[in-house]
Amino acid sequence: MSSGRIAMRDIAKEWLKDPEFRAEYEALGPEFALASALIEARSRARMTQAQVAEAMGTTQAVIARLEGGRVKPSTRTLERFAKATGTRLRIRFEPDRTP
Repeated sequence: MSSGRIAMRDIAKEWLKDPEFRAEYEALGPEFALASALIEARSRARMTQAQVAEAMGTTQAVIARLEGGRVKPSTRTLERFAKATGTRLRIRFEPDRTP
């Protein structure tokens, strides 16, 4: 028996059929990847956002914005985040997979 709800994955499948939506969604990939990497580094360090913020000399709200992908941090900020979480920042270039 159906509850009348539509699953988010089903909605996403429909939206991704639209070429304009798909292009915009795929353009966000790098921001999602960076946010995910920041969260993973903090989690591996077993630190809260507040603890990372204190180690960086900033506020928890700044860390939340970084992890939320709403800002594009400078390399200096990423280096400070890495140091605070006991990790090493490594940036690399990869071939573009688009035709």
